[in-house]
Amino acid sequence: MDDPLIDAARRLLAEGTAGSNSAAISVSELSQALKRTVEDRFGHVRIRGEVSGWKKAASGHAYLTLKDEDACIDAVMWRNAAARLAFRPEDGIEVIATGKLTTYPGRSKYQLVIDTMELAGEGALMLLLEKVKAKLAAEGLFATDRKRPLPFLPRVIGVVTSPTGAVIRDILHRLEDRCPTRVIVWPVQVQGQGAAEQVAAAIAGFCALPEDGDIPRPDLLIVARGGGSIEDLWAFNEEPVVRAIAAATIPLISAVGHETDTTLADHAADRRAPTPTAAAEMAVPVKAELERTLATRGQSIERCARRYVARGAERLAAASRLMPSLPGLLDPQRERAAAAAARLDRALGRRVADARGDLARAGGALRPPLLRQRVALGRDRLARVGLEPRLLLRSAARAHERLDRLSRLLASLDPDRPLARGFARVMARGALISSAGQARDAGAMLLHFADGEVAVRSDKAPAPRRSAPAASDQGSLL
Repeated sequence: MDDPLIDAARRLLAEGTAGSNSAAISVSELSQALKRTVEDRFGHVRIRGEVSGWKKAASGHAYLTLKDEDACIDAVMWRNAAARLAFRPEDGIEVIATGKLTTYPGRSKYQLVIDTMELAGEGALMLLLEKVKAKLAAEGLFATDRKRPLPFLPRVIGVVTSPTGAVIRDILHRLEDRCPTRVIVWPVQVQGQGAAEQVAAAIAGFCALPEDGDIPRPDLLIVARGGGSIEDLWAFNEEPVVRAIAAATIPLISAVGHETDTTLADHAADRRAPTPTAAAEMAVPVKAELERTLATRGQSIERCARRYVARGAERLAAASRLMPSLPGLLDPQRERAAAAAARLDRALGRRVADARGDLARAGGALRPPLLRQRVALGRDRLARVGLEPRLLLRSAARAHERLDRLSRLLASLDPDRPLARGFARVMARGALISSAGQARDAGAMLLHFADGEVAVRSDKAPAPRRSAPAASDQGSLL
């Protein structure tokens, strides 16, 4: 007798089986039943596992896999939940995810929808910190050659911190004690969700201020926060803050936590301060010390100036002793000026006398009787000549002949004509010298040649005249 089960397996068409009440259901019905069962049973779960394949889509959703040594489960974080994350997950970090299980009937898969995600203990947090640190260090954000010197005396200091905490009061109080400086506070949240973005935006905002804007651009930035646990300070380990500090165009001091606290912001900053109060001390010098230094240096400069002036006075006195006196320099010049003035007076007197003589001679030739006589003679001659052209031409010819004779005579009598033949005219004080005696008495003379003049002086005594040879007593031979 055949087995009913074997017979049912051999049947080609499905038929109802006697004694069976299990009706056939569809795949969708089974999938929906599984979905309801899973979601009802695992509506709230906390899963501990290692992050693998973390990926954040452009839509804001995040996809990852949680795994341990023996199994793995796919997970998803919708955009709102991913935006609330207090840290940026990295592959290999152990986390505790809270959410619910759900199925995807189209693929016969199930996955974990994560509402919150936390690091699984401080060890995982430190591991994440080391991963981020190694990544940023490889990009050169912590390089020593990127560090810039702080300004010696900043005019404006920008502070990025919470406006309500004790940190800003400590900074302001310390600056007031050391060197009062203008401070601009950019209020931010220093821990919790969104703190990292606010701090990064504040740093970028300070750097974006124009040089000549209504709000003065700071010469120095201080990013400050009080002490706390590593979770409290975690915002200053976030990539946005570290990258904003590294990209800052203004020198920056990181003053996060107490002396033993260290964040990645400290590595990227130009200078790390152990406390916010220490950051204020680094930012400005002590005004009183500056005043004392300036006073000391001013006194040194004054002493040097006085010493320089004293040495200059000594050198001047020594040089003045070697220099001739003013009267000694001026007396010879005064004597020369007096002698020249005396000679000028005598020369002017002689010149005036000569001019008067010339005027007298010219005036004698122009006496009215002589002029009237010559006018009468001219009238008589004119009356005798008349206006006959023949007589006028004859008179003009005779006048021409007479003029030619006078011209030739004048040329022969020209006193400068013999000079061209080698003769010289001797003059002394405007008078002609015609004898040796006059020349000896004159002393200084001027020899006029055809091509110029030569000044000479007669200083020698007159040479004795050579006597005529005495008559010989010897008789003539003829």
